[in-house]
Order: sequence, then structure tokens, then C-alpha cells
Amino acid sequence: MKSKLVLAGAAALLAAPLVAQQAMDHSKMNHSQMNHSQMSGMMQPTAANPFPPAEMKMHERMMSAMGADAGETWTRKMIEHHRGAVEMSQLVLRNTQNAEVRREAQKTIASQNREIATLQAMLRKMGKSAQ
Repeated sequence: MKSKLVLAGAAALLAAPLVAQQAMDHSKMNHSQMNHSQMSGMMQPTAANPFPPAEMKMHERMMSAMGADAGETWTRKMIEHHRGAVEMSQLVLRNTQNAEVRREAQKTIASQNREIATLQAMLRKMGKSAQ
């Protein structure tokens, strides 16, 4: 009897990660019917976290960026991703006096704008309009 209990316990322990992984699979969820009102507090900007509106804007723009093929779609999504980094960096420049953070934010703005220009050029080489 003890061996059956030990085997059953071992089987349950081995299956636990699989069950947990399946339980956390959000890919099959219908997000359009979710109640997002409970998340509103997390989405409000504060002095310590002024970023939620910029993050949501970036997320929405990335989700809607589409092209005729995977390459164009990726390029358009990455443009929005880099634009989001620029906007977040501009926000931190307005909201902190920390010299090191400000320096990194300014470097981020410059590098992300270069990336955006490169991606826009790629779209034009594909015969597509820039965004």
C-alpha cells in the first residue's frame, strides 16, 4: 500500500509543472471580455511611475502594426517599440534630476531614433511607405 502512495505522490509531483504550465497558458483567453477596470490603478501614472500611458500607447501601436509579410510586420512593430523607448526616455527626462539616468535617457533617445531611421529606410527599400 505504501508503495502505491509513494508512486501516486511521485506521479503528482512530476505532473505538477505541466499542470501549472497549462493553467498559465493565456494564449487561449478571450481578452476582449476581460474586466480591465481592476487594472486601472496599475495604469495610472504616478510620480514614481509616469510610464503607463506611454507603455499602453506603445503596446497598442505594436499590436496594430501590420505588413504584407512577416518581415514588413516585424519592421513596423519594431518602429513602434523604439518609439515607445523614446517616449519613455523623454518622460524620465521630465521627471528626474538624477544625472546618470538623464545621461542614459538622452543616449537612449539618440540610439532609438537612429534605429527608427534605419527601419524606415528598410521599409522604403521594400517599396513600402514609412510610418
